[in-house]
Parts: sequence; C-alpha cells; structure tokens
Amino acid sequence: MTTTFPDVTISTDRLVLRPFEEEDAGALAEMMNDEQVTAWTQAPHPYTRADARAWATALSHAERTGGRGIVFAVAEFLTHRLVGSVHLRNTDWRTRTTEIRHVTAPWARGEGYASESVLAVARWLFREQQFERLEMRTAADNTAAQQVAQKVGCISEGVLRNAWTVRTQAADGSWADTRTDLIVWSLVPEDLDDSGAYDEDYGAYDTYDSREAREARHPAHALAADRNRPVSR
Repeated sequence: MTTTFPDVTISTDRLVLRPFEEEDAGALAEMMNDEQVTAWTQAPHPYTRADARAWATALSHAERTGGRGIVFAVAEFLTHRLVGSVHLRNTDWRTRTTEIRHVTAPWARGEGYASESVLAVARWLFREQQFERLEMRTAADNTAAQQVAQKVGCISEGVLRNAWTVRTQAADGSWADTRTDLIVWSLVPEDLDDSGAYDEDYGAYDTYDSREAREARHPAHALAADRNRPVSR
C-alpha cells in the first residue's frame, strides 16, 4: 500500500503549487508573522528567519517523506511571488482520508487564491491519489477560513466544542492563548463532481508535474533544490 504522496507540482491558470525551497524563507517569515496568521495558526511567534528556513528546507519536505501528508508552497504563476501554503496532514492511508490547512499572505488576500489552491489540491487528491475524504477544521470565529470551505464546496458536519486554541492580542501587543470551538468541514469526490461552476470561476485546472518532469525542464533549478532537500532514509 502506498504510504507517501509523490513529489509533484500542481498548476492552475494563476498559481503554481510546488515544494518549498530555501529561497522562500524570507517571504515565508514575512507571511507567518502577519497578525491574522499568528492569531489562527499554531506557528511559532515570532516566526524567525531560522524557523522559515527550517520549514522550507527540511520540515515541510519531511511531512511527505514521513508519510504524514504533503506541503505545497503556493506562488503566482507570472511573478513567482509566494502567496501562501497548503498543507495536507494527519493522513490515514488505510481509509484514504486527510486534513487540509492553508495560509495566505496578507497582500494576496481577496484574490481568491486560497479557494483556488485548496480546490486544485482537492481535485488532485481525489482524481490522482484516489482519496475518499478531505477534512478542514476552522476556528469558530475564523470567518475567512469558513468562506473558503464554503466556496470550494465543503459540507459543514458539526462542531468540536472547546477543541482548539487561538491567539488573541492584548492592548499592549502581547498574545495569549484562548480556547475555541472548531467547525468540521468535509469534501468527498462526489461533491466535486457536482461543482462544475468552479471551472468557470478559475479556468483550467489539473496540470500535474512529477519531480522528474520539473528537473528535465529546469536542470539548474533542480540541482539547487536538491542541495536543500532532506535525504529520505
């Protein structure tokens, strides 16, 4: 039974979803220190350049090689600028289910990038990897994340009471953990079969490249990436 995702790049009309690279560290650190990201994620705060480099060069890749999931850096197709990330985690290979999380850079919000990248990953997951369920969990007050879930066609299944912590900022600028409920959303293959309207919103999807195909097109880039890629043992 397969227990790791392949090393792939997913392309949409506007975005490229690819593995993180060392060159992403600066933009990643800036994105992860945004107040909204600090509030709604469990990422370290402050998020240092060392944190970003460790994630970009090793930790994100270990999610895939360790069988836990896969992490995509999301970049604009034309500018190559980092707009966010998508992370599949808590993957159960027996039941073919996994959970998705996403982060969007503050400058890129309001452009539909989050829903576009989540939907692209969902389609790849169901069509190419034969998964049967994708789950998303959003904090009760995180309306932006809930809008993404609704836009891609997720179904709200219920509430996990008092199941998570978020950060709230005091008047002096300090942050403190606060308990919150989680809303559970799910997406299954049949949900996407009934969502043809999304093609009209975003255009063509589902261009998938293997690592080997990327290296054939960009050999110099591949050599640089290999220097930063963790060795699987």
